Amino acid sequence: MNLLLHNVVSDITGVTGMSIIKAILAGERNTQVLAGMRDRRCKNSIETIAKSLVGNYRPEHLFSLKQAVETYEFYQTQIAKCDQEIEALLATFDSKVVESTPANPDTKDSLPSKTNSSTPVFNLKDELYRVAGVDLTNIDGIDSITALKIISEIGVDMDRWKSEKHFASWLGLSPGSKVTGGKSLSGKTKPVVNRAAEALRMAASTLYRSQCALGAYYRRMKARLGAPKAITATAHKLARLIYSMLKHGKEYTDLGQDYYEQQYKSRAVKNLKTRARQLGFDLIETTA
Repeated sequence: MNLLLHNVVSDITGVTGMSIIKAILAGERNTQVLAGMRDRRCKNSIETIAKSLVGNYRPEHLFSLKQAVETYEFYQTQIAKCDQEIEALLATFDSKVVESTPANPDTKDSLPSKTNSSTPVFNLKDELYRVAGVDLTNIDGIDSITALKIISEIGVDMDRWKSEKHFASWLGLSPGSKVTGGKSLSGKTKPVVNRAAEALRMAASTLYRSQCALGAYYRRMKARLGAPKAITATAHKLARLIYSMLKHGKEYTDLGQDYYEQQYKSRAVKNLKTRARQLGFDLIETTA
């Protein structure tokens, strides 16, 4: 139809986009009237939007648009039913909190002012907190949807794994140990089809620009090993954190990028001093 609605509205399935599209299907052609349906949060003005709504309203295009909108609304109905089923299933889990205390609303995954198509119709974060006893979304890179994927695959009972190392190995995130004759042939992780591991890898890949300790770790691993191995290494660290939280009921607190860098420097200096002593030297720190 040559309409450039997507150029002036970031999400055409949002409030502004769907209001305009449904008005077009209802027979409205006045661009000023259509543009006046913009949501107050829309950044573009009525005049700018109106210019993008000049097009060819041919019958076959309108029919195609109507079919697409009806299909979209059907899918939204089905997704809403899935959300209701998920909420009902979560309600069957025993609560691990004494009272129905909501998760900390100040964390990064509190309910957004503008929802998207993947946002459940119920308060998923509080339900996960009630079921798990800890707020997994405190971990950088883990949002409510990712936490739901992980819990749906592994549950909340960590007694099935002896340690966090066994848990990471079950996920297929631990380094391989292909050794023969005392020589390591490969450290490649074993191929495992695991949805929880896939969710953790996706979460790890979002940490590249994060100013947290996990973000600093991912960037250092990427510089040293490349992106694929860095993602696996960071996903492995996320898995260990999740195991520890669910096993011991301890909340996660990010210590920040600076803390990680300081810890890395301390380890590097300690290793250098040890190596120097082995070679018969003393490592002395100089002033700046």
